[in-house]
Amino acid sequence: MKIGILYVKGSLPLFEDFGNLPTHIVNENGMVNGNKAHKELDGLIIPGGSIIESESTGADAKKEIRKMAAQGSFILGMCSGFQLLANSTDIGRRSPQPIIREGLGILDVKFTPMISNDRVEGEIVSESFLTKGMINQTITGFHCHTYGAIEGDAPPVCFSPVKRTDYTDNSKKILSGVKNDEGNVVGIMLHGSLDENPLLTQNILKYIEADENDILEIKNKNTELKRKIKEELGVNTDIFAKYKLKSESRKFINGLEDKPKYPPMVLMASTGSDSGKTFLTTGIVGVLRRKGYHIGVLKVGPDIRDIVPSLYLNKEKMEKFSSIKIGNLGWRDLEKVLEDLKSENYDLVIIEGVMSIFTGTLNEEIPFSTAEIAKAGNIPVILVSPCNKGGIETAAIDLTGHVEIMDKMGINTKGVILNKVYNEKIAEHACQYIKSRTGIDFVELIPKISIRERGNIPEVEIKLEEFCLNAMKTAEKHMDVDKIFKIADEPIFQGYLSFEEILKRFV
Repeated sequence: MKIGILYVKGSLPLFEDFGNLPTHIVNENGMVNGNKAHKELDGLIIPGGSIIESESTGADAKKEIRKMAAQGSFILGMCSGFQLLANSTDIGRRSPQPIIREGLGILDVKFTPMISNDRVEGEIVSESFLTKGMINQTITGFHCHTYGAIEGDAPPVCFSPVKRTDYTDNSKKILSGVKNDEGNVVGIMLHGSLDENPLLTQNILKYIEADENDILEIKNKNTELKRKIKEELGVNTDIFAKYKLKSESRKFINGLEDKPKYPPMVLMASTGSDSGKTFLTTGIVGVLRRKGYHIGVLKVGPDIRDIVPSLYLNKEKMEKFSSIKIGNLGWRDLEKVLEDLKSENYDLVIIEGVMSIFTGTLNEEIPFSTAEIAKAGNIPVILVSPCNKGGIETAAIDLTGHVEIMDKMGINTKGVILNKVYNEKIAEHACQYIKSRTGIDFVELIPKISIRERGNIPEVEIKLEEFCLNAMKTAEKHMDVDKIFKIADEPIFQGYLSFEEILKRFV
């Protein structure tokens, strides 16, 4: 039995396990083992990512997908893979005019912008190869998309009740899965649904008439395929890790000779939005991954889309603990996240903050900010400030002012970054000012990078391969990334400050 997974630039083949089903790679040429995919494969999974934005699926692969659909082979499109199977997707978020990317037209729907990052319970409403015998049952998974509004005439497969869309509390039920008339092609928006709902995986195995020996063979082939895929950073980059992927034990950090209870952690925070946190985090993860380290990446708050570029390079899954809850936003409380991490073999965990480190701190709901997460977990912080808005001097003052308040809150600031520097001489003076005011020795200066806007800004439009390689190149050239291991430390959950304590420390 052979089940393919589309492996093209911008795809996320290990963002989830897909029920441990894929056994073979399908590249842009549509070939498997030297033969055309439709002649070799029993089915095909098309993963999420930025496949539509990257326009990376070649004409030959598209032809093979159409032939597989026509001959009755199963095809499952996940998120961006779903969009590839659809009529079209408008990727023009923040654009005055729609920016249309044409799909294959196998599923009679179109997509328009709508952000959703909820964990959800999808409601099955019809049978297909994926959902046979499951009408009225619910399945779990998570949304992670920017273009998630679906309209069209394809028969629905499932709906997702969501609490929040486009950064606004907006409870409603949205269409999240459809099929073709024959039921052998399904598009779905619930990432992780095969992994969390074994009945879906069993239905696929039944559809291809796999017996016990076939299932064992699929499992073994899948294990080898994932090992092979993990060796490369990103997709079709020809960049490979220099050492083995997983350490036998966590690296010795700060002179520790025993394996720590938790992996060492560091939190990337900022003085405001549009600071470059995602870009820098992605670059750091890529550089460390290339060195052979096993890096975990988490996000404060619900917008898990921000860590997708890191996971694209790192070839890691989006986990249930990947989103740290603040208020009613996000997936999992910090204390539970730390417990989950005990069983993980990460050499380092990097947490990306949300907005400014202080955004939400004066909300009476506890916790509601990156600052409170850093304090509660005793997690060392690297603080980023951009120079492109108020200038280098303002960025330096922002950094020192933030660090002073963070000190009052008991937050351990171990490093700062002046990002988007446009004048090296002025930045050097600013660097000395920051060191003298804060006593922090780890001060990095990152120059303004000249890149095209579209395709390199997650909130506007992202082409994963372009964004990630630019980020990695920047970190390699301008940062001493190995120093982050000296900054990182084992977290200790010590509870949250009360609202009254926070007010006192802001005075």
